[in-house]
Amino acid sequence: MKSTLKDIQQALMTGVSYMIPVVVAGGILVALGFLLGGYNVPNDVAQGETFASSIFWSGKIGLDTFMCPVLGAYVAYSLADRPGIAPGLFGGYMALDPWGTAGNPSGFLGALIAGILAGYIVRLLKKIPLPASMKSILPTMIIPLVGCGSICLIMRYIIGTPLGLLVGVLTDMLNGLGTGNMIILGIVQGCMLAFDMGGPCNKVAYAFALAALETGNYLPMGANFVGSITPPLGLAICVLLSRKKWTATERSAVPGLFVGAIGMITEFAIPFAAKHPLKVIPCLMAGSAVGCALSYALGLSIQAPHGGLFVFFTMSNPLIFILCSVIGAAVTAALLLLVMRKDPDVVEEEA
Repeated sequence: MKSTLKDIQQALMTGVSYMIPVVVAGGILVALGFLLGGYNVPNDVAQGETFASSIFWSGKIGLDTFMCPVLGAYVAYSLADRPGIAPGLFGGYMALDPWGTAGNPSGFLGALIAGILAGYIVRLLKKIPLPASMKSILPTMIIPLVGCGSICLIMRYIIGTPLGLLVGVLTDMLNGLGTGNMIILGIVQGCMLAFDMGGPCNKVAYAFALAALETGNYLPMGANFVGSITPPLGLAICVLLSRKKWTATERSAVPGLFVGAIGMITEFAIPFAAKHPLKVIPCLMAGSAVGCALSYALGLSIQAPHGGLFVFFTMSNPLIFILCSVIGAAVTAALLLLVMRKDPDVVEEEA
C-alpha cells in the first residue's frame, strides 16, 4: 500500500509538472486578451475576428481543452511509461464531459482519477502473455485499443456521473446560499476555490461567480479573484520566509508562484498541495476563506471573468483587491509557517 500511494503521489507530481506550462500559457493569453480587447471580448467579438479575440481564444485552448487531457496523459505516463499516454489522454478528455452525459465535467479531479486508472490498466495489459511473434502488436494495437476504450467507458458509465452529480450538488448549495450572508458565502467560496485548485470544487465556485457576473452581480467574481490568487501568493511568501524547510526544487518554484498570483493561476500551488496535502490544503483554504470574506465585506467587484492583475481596469477598487489578496496570503503563510517542518528531502540535500 505504501508503494502504491507513493506511485500515485509521484504520478500526480509528474502530471502537474507537464500540465503547468499549458495552464500558464492559457491563463496569461486569456488575461492579455481581456487587457487588449476589454472584459467582454468573448461575447462582443466573434472568435478570432480581432487580434485581442485571437489571443483570448488561443488561451482558452490551454485552460478549457488541453489542461485535463494533458494531466491525465502524464499521470498515466508516470505509472505505465509511454504506453500509458494515449489512454490517459483519452481519460483526461472524458473528464471534460464532452458528450454532456455526466451533467457536469469532473475536471481536474476526474482527469487525475482517469490518469491513475489508465496507468494501472496499461500496467495489467503489459503483462498479457503473448507468443514472441505477436509481442510487437501489444504496444502498437492491443494496449492503445483496450486501454483507450476501457478508460472512456469507465469515465462514461462509472466515474463521470457520480462526480458530475457531486458538482451539481455543490452548485445548488452555493446558489442556495445566495448573497444574504456575504461573510458565510465568502468563507464557503474561498474554501472551495483553494480545496482542489482548478478541480470540481474550484470550478463550481467559479461557475457560481460567473453566473452572478452574467446577472450583473460582480461581488462573487471579486471574491473569486482573491480566493484564486491567495494560494500561490501565500505559498511564495512562506517559502521565502522559511527557505530551509523546503527543497531546492520547491524554492525554485517561487518565481512561478508569483507569476501564478499575478495571473490568477491557482494551479501553481498544486505541487505543494500534492506533496503535503494534510498540511498545505487546510492552510490554503483558510487563507482563501479570509480573503474572500474580506472581499465581500469591503464590496470588491470585478467585471472580468479571469485575468488577475492584468484586468485591474475592471475592478471597483484595485487597492482593495490587493489588500484582500495580501491579507489572505498572509494568513496562509502564517499557518504554513506554524505547521510545516523541514522536509526530509532537505535533510538529504544538506547531507
